[in-house]
Amino acid sequence: MKNKIGFWTFIIALGGFLFGFDTAVISGGEKDIQHLWKLSSYEHGLTMSIALIGTVFGALIGGIPSDRLGRKNTLYLVASLYLVSSLATAFAQSWVLFMVFRFLGGVGVGISSIVGPIYISELAPPHKRGKLVGMFQFNIVLGIVCAYLSNYLLAGIGEEAWRWMLGIMAVPSLLFLVLINFLPESPRWLWLKGGDEEKIKGILKAVSPVTFETDFQSIKKASVGKEASTVSLFQKKYFKPIILAVLFAMFNQLAGINAIIYYAPRVFELAGLGAESSLLSTIGIGTVNFVFTLLAINVIDRYGRRTLMTIGSIGLIVCLLLVAFSFFALEAGDGGLLANGVAIVIFLMFFIAFFAFSQGAVIWVFISEIFPNEVRAKGQTLGSLTHWMLAAIITFVFPVLTEQIGGGYTFLIFAGCMVLQLVYVLKMMPETKGKSLEAMDTVNLH
Repeated sequence: MKNKIGFWTFIIALGGFLFGFDTAVISGGEKDIQHLWKLSSYEHGLTMSIALIGTVFGALIGGIPSDRLGRKNTLYLVASLYLVSSLATAFAQSWVLFMVFRFLGGVGVGISSIVGPIYISELAPPHKRGKLVGMFQFNIVLGIVCAYLSNYLLAGIGEEAWRWMLGIMAVPSLLFLVLINFLPESPRWLWLKGGDEEKIKGILKAVSPVTFETDFQSIKKASVGKEASTVSLFQKKYFKPIILAVLFAMFNQLAGINAIIYYAPRVFELAGLGAESSLLSTIGIGTVNFVFTLLAINVIDRYGRRTLMTIGSIGLIVCLLLVAFSFFALEAGDGGLLANGVAIVIFLMFFIAFFAFSQGAVIWVFISEIFPNEVRAKGQTLGSLTHWMLAAIITFVFPVLTEQIGGGYTFLIFAGCMVLQLVYVLKMMPETKGKSLEAMDTVNLH
Protein backbone atom coordinates (compact mmCIF):
# COMPACT_ATOMS: atom_id res chain seq x y z
CA MET A 1 0.00 0.00 0.00
CA LYS A 2 1.52 3.30 -1.15
CA ASN A 3 -0.03 5.50 1.52
CA LYS A 4 0.41 3.51 4.71
CA ILE A 5 0.04 6.49 7.03
CA GLY A 6 -3.33 7.26 5.45
CA PHE A 7 -4.48 3.67 5.96
CA TRP A 8 -3.26 3.60 9.55
CA THR A 9 -4.92 6.92 10.29
CA PHE A 10 -8.19 5.61 8.84
CA ILE A 11 -8.12 2.63 11.21
CA ILE A 12 -7.21 4.63 14.33
CA ALA A 13 -9.81 7.26 13.44
CA LEU A 14 -12.53 4.57 13.43
CA GLY A 15 -12.27 4.92 17.19
CA GLY A 16 -13.31 8.53 16.64
CA PHE A 17 -16.26 7.42 14.49
CA LEU A 18 -17.52 5.19 17.31
CA PHE A 19 -16.77 7.99 19.78
CA GLY A 20 -19.10 10.33 17.83
CA PHE A 21 -21.76 7.68 17.22
CA ASP A 22 -21.91 6.73 20.89
CA THR A 23 -22.08 10.39 21.93
CA ALA A 24 -25.01 11.32 19.67
CA VAL A 25 -27.05 8.13 19.32
CA ILE A 26 -28.75 8.52 22.70
CA SER A 27 -30.52 11.69 21.51
CA GLY A 28 -32.87 9.65 19.31
CA GLY A 29 -34.28 7.59 22.15
CA GLU A 30 -33.87 9.83 25.18
CA LYS A 31 -37.58 10.60 25.52
CA ASP A 32 -38.63 6.96 25.07
CA ILE A 33 -36.08 5.88 27.66
CA GLN A 34 -37.36 8.51 30.11
CA HIS A 35 -40.93 7.31 29.55
CA LEU A 36 -40.08 3.57 29.73
CA TRP A 37 -38.49 3.77 33.17
CA LYS A 38 -40.58 6.75 34.38
CA LEU A 39 -37.53 8.87 35.14
CA SER A 40 -37.65 12.21 36.93
CA SER A 41 -35.86 15.18 35.34
CA TYR A 42 -32.86 14.56 37.61
CA GLU A 43 -32.79 10.80 36.85
CA HIS A 44 -33.12 11.62 33.18
CA GLY A 45 -30.23 14.08 33.41
CA LEU A 46 -28.15 11.35 35.06
CA THR A 47 -29.15 8.87 32.35
CA MET A 48 -28.09 11.27 29.62
CA SER A 49 -24.82 12.11 31.34
CA ILE A 50 -23.83 8.63 32.61
CA ALA A 51 -21.84 7.88 29.45
CA LEU A 52 -20.01 11.17 29.96
CA ILE A 53 -19.29 10.22 33.58
CA GLY A 54 -17.80 7.00 32.16
CA THR A 55 -15.87 9.13 29.69
CA VAL A 56 -14.37 11.12 32.58
CA PHE A 57 -13.29 7.86 34.21
CA GLY A 58 -11.90 6.57 30.88
CA ALA A 59 -10.00 9.81 30.37
CA LEU A 60 -8.63 9.57 33.92
CA ILE A 61 -7.22 6.05 33.45
CA GLY A 62 -6.61 6.12 29.68
CA GLY A 63 -2.97 7.19 29.93
CA ILE A 64 -2.10 4.12 32.01
CA PRO A 65 -2.75 1.40 29.39
CA SER A 66 -1.52 3.77 26.68
CA ASP A 67 1.87 4.09 28.39
CA ARG A 68 2.18 0.55 29.74
CA LEU A 69 0.55 -1.60 27.06
CA GLY A 70 1.14 0.62 24.04
CA ARG A 71 -1.15 2.60 21.78
CA LYS A 72 -2.19 -0.41 19.66
CA ASN A 73 -3.12 -2.74 22.54
CA THR A 74 -5.11 0.05 24.15
CA LEU A 75 -7.22 0.33 21.00
CA TYR A 76 -8.17 -3.35 21.38
CA LEU A 77 -9.53 -2.48 24.82
CA VAL A 78 -11.45 0.50 23.40
CA ALA A 79 -13.02 -1.54 20.59
CA SER A 80 -14.10 -4.26 23.03
CA LEU A 81 -15.77 -1.71 25.32
CA TYR A 82 -17.68 -0.20 22.38
CA LEU A 83 -18.86 -3.63 21.21
CA VAL A 84 -20.04 -4.84 24.63
CA SER A 85 -21.71 -1.52 25.47
CA SER A 86 -23.68 -1.30 22.21
CA LEU A 87 -25.11 -4.82 22.52
CA ALA A 88 -25.75 -4.71 26.27
CA THR A 89 -27.58 -1.35 26.25
CA ALA A 90 -29.73 -2.51 23.34
CA PHE A 91 -30.88 -5.58 25.29
CA ALA A 92 -30.99 -4.02 28.78
CA GLN A 93 -34.24 -4.79 30.63
CA SER A 94 -33.63 -2.54 33.62
CA TRP A 95 -32.55 1.06 34.11
CA VAL A 96 -29.62 -0.02 36.31
CA LEU A 97 -28.18 -2.39 33.68
CA PHE A 98 -28.67 0.22 30.98
CA MET A 99 -26.75 2.74 33.10
CA VAL A 100 -23.89 0.30 33.79
CA PHE A 101 -23.27 -0.45 30.12
CA ARG A 102 -23.71 3.15 28.97
CA PHE A 103 -21.07 3.97 31.57
CA LEU A 104 -18.72 1.33 30.08
CA GLY A 105 -19.26 2.72 26.59
CA GLY A 106 -18.31 6.11 28.00
CA VAL A 107 -15.13 4.61 29.43
CA GLY A 108 -14.26 3.50 25.89
CA VAL A 109 -14.89 7.02 24.57
CA GLY A 110 -12.67 8.53 27.28
CA ILE A 111 -9.77 6.19 26.58
CA SER A 112 -10.20 6.66 22.82
CA SER A 113 -10.00 10.45 23.19
CA ILE A 114 -6.52 9.98 24.66
CA VAL A 115 -4.96 7.18 22.67
CA GLY A 116 -6.41 8.03 19.22
CA PRO A 117 -4.99 11.55 18.78
CA ILE A 118 -1.58 10.79 20.33
CA TYR A 119 -1.27 7.57 18.31
CA ILE A 120 -1.84 9.47 15.05
CA SER A 121 0.36 12.42 16.11
CA GLU A 122 3.23 10.03 16.90
CA LEU A 123 2.96 8.37 13.49
CA ALA A 124 2.30 11.46 11.33
CA PRO A 125 4.97 13.59 9.59
CA PRO A 126 5.00 17.23 10.88
CA HIS A 127 3.67 18.83 7.67
CA LYS A 128 0.61 16.55 7.67
CA ARG A 129 0.05 16.15 11.40
CA GLY A 130 -2.78 18.68 11.68
CA LYS A 131 -4.73 17.08 8.87
CA LEU A 132 -4.11 13.51 9.97
CA VAL A 133 -4.91 14.06 13.66
CA GLY A 134 -7.86 16.13 12.44
CA MET A 135 -9.17 12.94 10.81
CA PHE A 136 -9.95 11.71 14.33
CA GLN A 137 -12.28 14.70 14.83
CA PHE A 138 -13.60 14.30 11.28
CA ASN A 139 -14.60 10.74 12.12
CA ILE A 140 -16.20 11.90 15.38
CA VAL A 141 -18.55 14.20 13.45
CA LEU A 142 -19.07 11.54 10.78
CA GLY A 143 -20.15 9.25 13.61
CA ILE A 144 -22.52 11.95 14.89
CA VAL A 145 -24.06 12.40 11.41
CA CYS A 146 -24.48 8.64 11.01
CA ALA A 147 -26.05 8.38 14.48
CA TYR A 148 -28.57 11.12 13.67
CA LEU A 149 -29.36 9.59 10.27
CA SER A 150 -29.62 6.10 11.77
CA ASN A 151 -31.96 7.42 14.50
CA TYR A 152 -34.16 9.10 11.89
CA LEU A 153 -34.39 5.96 9.73
CA LEU A 154 -35.05 3.65 12.69
CA ALA A 155 -37.48 5.95 14.52
CA GLY A 156 -40.61 4.40 13.01
CA ILE A 157 -39.90 0.68 13.37
CA GLY A 158 -41.71 0.18 16.67
CA GLU A 159 -42.13 1.20 20.28
CA GLU A 160 -38.61 0.11 21.18
CA ALA A 161 -36.82 1.56 18.16
CA TRP A 162 -34.26 3.06 20.54
CA ARG A 163 -32.86 -0.45 21.14
CA TRP A 164 -32.03 -0.77 17.43
CA MET A 165 -30.55 2.73 17.47
CA LEU A 166 -28.09 1.71 20.18
CA GLY A 167 -27.48 -1.89 19.04
CA ILE A 168 -26.53 -1.11 15.45
CA MET A 169 -23.26 0.37 16.72
CA ALA A 170 -22.03 -3.22 17.23
CA VAL A 171 -21.35 -3.51 13.48
CA PRO A 172 -18.66 -0.76 13.18
CA SER A 173 -17.31 -1.79 16.61
CA LEU A 174 -16.61 -5.28 15.33
CA LEU A 175 -15.00 -3.90 12.14
CA PHE A 176 -12.75 -1.67 14.26
CA LEU A 177 -11.70 -4.63 16.41
CA VAL A 178 -10.63 -6.59 13.30
CA LEU A 179 -8.79 -3.74 11.53
CA ILE A 180 -6.59 -2.91 14.54
CA ASN A 181 -4.55 -6.00 13.59
CA PHE A 182 -3.14 -4.06 10.61
CA LEU A 183 -1.63 -1.25 12.71
CA PRO A 184 2.03 -0.87 13.72
CA GLU A 185 2.89 0.34 17.23
CA SER A 186 3.86 3.98 17.75
CA PRO A 187 7.61 4.38 17.03
CA ARG A 188 7.95 6.96 19.81
CA TRP A 189 6.33 4.66 22.36
CA LEU A 190 8.52 1.77 21.19
CA TRP A 191 11.67 3.85 21.68
CA LEU A 192 10.66 4.93 25.19
CA LYS A 193 10.10 1.25 26.00
CA GLY A 194 13.49 0.18 24.64
CA GLY A 195 12.16 -1.20 21.35
CA ASP A 196 14.24 -2.57 18.47
CA GLU A 197 15.89 0.24 16.47
CA GLU A 198 15.40 -1.44 13.10
CA LYS A 199 11.71 -2.01 13.76
CA ILE A 200 11.28 1.65 14.75
CA LYS A 201 13.18 2.83 11.67
CA GLY A 202 11.00 0.59 9.51
CA ILE A 203 7.82 2.27 10.77
CA LEU A 204 9.33 5.75 10.35
CA LYS A 205 10.49 4.86 6.83
CA ALA A 206 6.97 3.79 5.87
CA VAL A 207 5.75 7.22 6.98
CA SER A 208 8.56 9.35 5.55
CA PRO A 209 11.15 7.54 3.37
CA VAL A 210 13.28 10.70 2.93
CA THR A 211 13.58 11.93 6.51
CA PHE A 212 13.18 8.76 8.58
CA GLU A 213 16.87 8.69 9.69
CA THR A 214 16.69 12.31 10.86
CA ASP A 215 13.36 11.64 12.54
CA PHE A 216 14.84 8.68 14.38
CA GLN A 217 17.81 10.69 15.64
CA SER A 218 15.47 13.44 16.86
CA ILE A 219 13.38 10.93 18.80
CA LYS A 220 16.51 9.34 20.22
CA LYS A 221 17.98 12.68 21.31
CA ALA A 222 14.74 13.98 22.84
CA SER A 223 14.11 10.81 24.83
CA VAL A 224 17.55 10.21 26.39
CA GLY A 225 17.15 9.07 29.99
CA LYS A 226 13.34 9.27 29.85
CA GLU A 227 10.74 6.55 30.17
CA ALA A 228 7.07 7.35 29.75
CA SER A 229 5.75 5.63 32.87
CA THR A 230 8.30 7.19 35.26
CA VAL A 231 8.20 10.89 34.31
CA SER A 232 5.83 13.10 36.32
CA LEU A 233 3.68 15.54 34.37
CA PHE A 234 3.33 18.04 37.18
CA GLN A 235 6.71 19.75 36.98
CA LYS A 236 7.52 23.41 36.46
CA LYS A 237 8.90 22.80 32.96
CA TYR A 238 5.53 21.43 31.80
CA PHE A 239 3.48 24.26 33.35
CA LYS A 240 2.81 26.12 30.08
CA PRO A 241 1.45 23.15 28.08
CA ILE A 242 -0.62 22.08 31.12
CA ILE A 243 -2.32 25.49 31.33
CA LEU A 244 -2.81 25.62 27.56
CA ALA A 245 -4.40 22.15 27.46
CA VAL A 246 -6.68 22.62 30.46
CA LEU A 247 -8.03 26.00 29.32
CA PHE A 248 -8.52 24.81 25.74
CA ALA A 249 -10.46 21.76 26.94
CA MET A 250 -12.59 23.87 29.28
CA PHE A 251 -13.56 26.38 26.62
CA ASN A 252 -14.36 23.56 24.19
CA GLN A 253 -17.22 22.45 26.43
CA LEU A 254 -18.21 25.88 27.76
CA ALA A 255 -19.40 26.69 24.23
CA GLY A 256 -22.35 24.38 24.98
CA ILE A 257 -21.60 21.96 22.15
CA ASN A 258 -22.43 18.76 24.04
CA ALA A 259 -25.69 20.19 25.33
CA ILE A 260 -26.70 20.84 21.72
CA ILE A 261 -25.48 17.44 20.45
CA TYR A 262 -27.20 15.49 23.23
CA TYR A 263 -30.40 17.51 23.43
CA ALA A 264 -30.77 18.73 19.82
CA PRO A 265 -34.34 17.41 19.33
CA ARG A 266 -35.37 18.84 22.71
CA VAL A 267 -33.79 22.24 21.96
CA PHE A 268 -35.67 22.43 18.66
CA GLU A 269 -38.95 21.42 20.32
CA LEU A 270 -38.27 24.10 22.94
CA ALA A 271 -38.00 26.50 20.00
CA GLY A 272 -41.45 25.45 18.81
CA LEU A 273 -40.73 22.81 16.16
CA GLY A 274 -42.64 19.52 16.00
CA ALA A 275 -41.06 16.22 17.04
CA GLU A 276 -40.42 14.96 13.50
CA SER A 277 -39.05 18.31 12.31
CA SER A 278 -36.80 18.40 15.37
CA LEU A 279 -35.35 14.96 14.65
CA LEU A 280 -34.84 15.89 10.99
CA SER A 281 -33.11 19.13 12.01
CA THR A 282 -30.53 17.14 13.97
CA ILE A 283 -29.44 15.56 10.68
CA GLY A 284 -28.90 19.09 9.36
CA ILE A 285 -26.74 19.92 12.37
CA GLY A 286 -24.70 16.75 11.89
CA THR A 287 -24.22 17.47 8.18
CA VAL A 288 -23.03 21.04 8.81
CA ASN A 289 -20.64 19.71 11.47
CA PHE A 290 -19.31 17.17 8.98
CA VAL A 291 -18.79 19.64 6.11
CA PHE A 292 -17.01 22.32 8.16
CA THR A 293 -14.81 19.78 9.96
CA LEU A 294 -13.75 18.51 6.53
CA LEU A 295 -12.97 22.08 5.47
CA ALA A 296 -11.01 22.75 8.66
CA ILE A 297 -8.76 19.70 8.48
CA ASN A 298 -7.86 20.61 4.90
CA VAL A 299 -6.66 24.10 5.87
CA ILE A 300 -5.35 23.60 9.41
CA ASP A 301 -1.78 22.90 8.28
CA ARG A 302 -1.85 25.85 5.86
CA TYR A 303 -3.32 28.59 8.05
CA GLY A 304 -2.52 27.18 11.48
CA ARG A 305 -4.41 26.29 14.64
CA ARG A 306 -4.50 29.82 16.05
CA THR A 307 -6.06 31.38 12.92
CA LEU A 308 -8.89 28.84 12.91
CA MET A 309 -9.51 29.44 16.60
CA THR A 310 -9.64 33.23 16.17
CA ILE A 311 -12.21 33.01 13.36
CA GLY A 312 -14.23 30.41 15.23
CA SER A 313 -14.30 32.27 18.55
CA ILE A 314 -15.71 35.44 16.96
CA GLY A 315 -18.31 33.45 15.03
CA LEU A 316 -19.38 31.50 18.12
CA ILE A 317 -19.90 34.68 20.15
CA VAL A 318 -22.17 36.16 17.46
CA CYS A 319 -24.17 32.94 16.94
CA LEU A 320 -24.72 32.27 20.65
CA LEU A 321 -25.89 35.84 21.21
CA LEU A 322 -28.37 35.50 18.33
CA VAL A 323 -29.70 32.20 19.75
CA ALA A 324 -30.05 33.79 23.19
CA PHE A 325 -31.93 36.82 21.82
CA SER A 326 -34.20 34.50 19.80
CA PHE A 327 -35.17 32.60 22.95
CA PHE A 328 -35.77 35.91 24.76
CA ALA A 329 -38.03 37.02 21.88
CA LEU A 330 -39.92 33.71 21.92
CA GLU A 331 -40.40 33.85 25.68
CA ALA A 332 -41.61 37.45 25.45
CA GLY A 333 -43.98 36.55 22.60
CA ASP A 334 -43.24 39.79 20.75
CA GLY A 335 -43.61 38.18 17.31
CA GLY A 336 -40.44 39.76 15.93
CA LEU A 337 -38.09 38.37 13.29
CA LEU A 338 -36.07 36.43 15.89
CA ALA A 339 -39.14 34.99 17.65
CA ASN A 340 -39.46 31.73 15.74
CA GLY A 341 -38.00 28.25 15.79
CA VAL A 342 -36.62 28.49 12.25
CA ALA A 343 -34.35 31.41 13.26
CA ILE A 344 -32.98 29.36 16.16
CA VAL A 345 -32.31 26.39 13.86
CA ILE A 346 -30.45 28.65 11.41
CA PHE A 347 -28.35 30.30 14.15
CA LEU A 348 -27.50 26.90 15.64
CA MET A 349 -26.43 25.66 12.20
CA PHE A 350 -24.01 28.60 11.99
CA PHE A 351 -22.89 27.89 15.56
CA ILE A 352 -22.07 24.29 14.58
CA ALA A 353 -20.23 25.52 11.46
CA PHE A 354 -17.98 27.87 13.45
CA PHE A 355 -17.43 25.26 16.17
CA ALA A 356 -16.49 22.56 13.66
CA PHE A 357 -14.12 24.92 11.84
CA SER A 358 -12.30 25.90 15.04
CA GLN A 359 -12.57 24.08 18.37
CA GLY A 360 -13.90 20.85 16.93
CA ALA A 361 -11.05 20.43 14.46
CA VAL A 362 -8.27 21.89 16.61
CA ILE A 363 -8.75 20.44 20.11
CA TRP A 364 -7.36 16.93 19.65
CA VAL A 365 -4.61 18.16 17.32
CA PHE A 366 -3.43 20.90 19.68
CA ILE A 367 -3.51 18.90 22.92
CA SER A 368 -1.83 15.88 21.33
CA GLU A 369 1.14 17.90 20.05
CA ILE A 370 2.05 20.41 22.80
CA PHE A 371 3.42 17.89 25.31
CA PRO A 372 6.89 16.24 25.05
CA ASN A 373 7.05 12.52 24.15
CA GLU A 374 7.69 11.29 27.70
CA VAL A 375 4.53 12.94 29.12
CA ARG A 376 2.31 13.06 26.03
CA ALA A 377 -0.13 10.39 27.23
CA LYS A 378 -0.34 12.04 30.66
CA GLY A 379 -0.86 15.47 29.10
CA GLN A 380 -3.53 14.12 26.77
CA THR A 381 -5.14 12.47 29.81
CA LEU A 382 -5.27 15.80 31.65
CA GLY A 383 -6.73 17.67 28.67
CA SER A 384 -9.22 14.92 27.91
CA LEU A 385 -10.22 14.57 31.57
CA THR A 386 -10.91 18.30 31.79
CA HIS A 387 -12.92 18.16 28.55
CA TRP A 388 -15.11 15.26 29.68
CA MET A 389 -15.65 16.49 33.22
CA LEU A 390 -17.06 19.75 31.84
CA ALA A 391 -19.06 17.79 29.23
CA ALA A 392 -20.63 15.60 31.93
CA ILE A 393 -21.47 18.58 34.15
CA ILE A 394 -23.00 20.63 31.33
CA THR A 395 -24.99 17.68 29.95
CA PHE A 396 -26.32 16.95 33.44
CA VAL A 397 -27.35 20.53 34.27
CA PHE A 398 -28.57 21.67 30.83
CA PRO A 399 -32.19 20.40 31.13
CA VAL A 400 -32.42 21.77 34.67
CA LEU A 401 -30.84 25.08 33.62
CA THR A 402 -33.20 25.63 30.69
CA GLU A 403 -36.14 24.74 32.94
CA GLN A 404 -35.05 27.16 35.70
CA ILE A 405 -33.71 30.20 33.79
CA GLY A 406 -34.87 29.57 30.20
CA GLY A 407 -33.05 29.07 26.91
CA GLY A 408 -32.13 32.75 26.53
CA TYR A 409 -30.03 33.07 29.67
CA THR A 410 -28.52 29.59 29.19
CA PHE A 411 -27.14 30.51 25.75
CA LEU A 412 -26.10 33.95 27.03
CA ILE A 413 -23.83 32.19 29.56
CA PHE A 414 -22.27 30.15 26.74
CA ALA A 415 -21.67 33.36 24.76
CA GLY A 416 -19.88 34.96 27.72
CA CYS A 417 -17.57 31.93 27.97
CA MET A 418 -16.66 32.32 24.30
CA VAL A 419 -15.62 35.94 24.91
CA LEU A 420 -13.13 34.59 27.46
CA GLN A 421 -11.98 32.00 24.91
CA LEU A 422 -11.21 34.73 22.37
CA VAL A 423 -8.98 36.44 24.97
CA TYR A 424 -7.20 33.10 25.57
CA VAL A 425 -6.58 32.60 21.83
CA LEU A 426 -5.26 36.11 21.27
CA LYS A 427 -3.14 36.37 24.43
CA MET A 428 -1.95 32.84 25.27
CA MET A 429 -2.28 30.29 22.47
CA PRO A 430 0.93 29.58 20.48
CA GLU A 431 1.02 28.48 16.83
CA THR A 432 2.25 24.89 16.40
CA LYS A 433 1.80 24.19 12.68
CA GLY A 434 4.73 22.59 10.87
CA LYS A 435 6.77 21.88 14.01
CA SER A 436 8.08 18.41 14.83
CA LEU A 437 6.89 16.94 18.12
CA GLU A 438 10.46 17.07 19.39
CA ALA A 439 10.68 20.83 18.61
CA MET A 440 7.48 21.64 20.52
CA ASP A 441 9.33 22.68 23.71
CA THR A 442 10.67 25.81 22.04
CA VAL A 443 7.18 26.72 20.81
CA ASN A 444 5.70 26.53 24.29
CA LEU A 445 8.31 28.82 25.79
CA HIS A 446 7.05 31.81 23.82
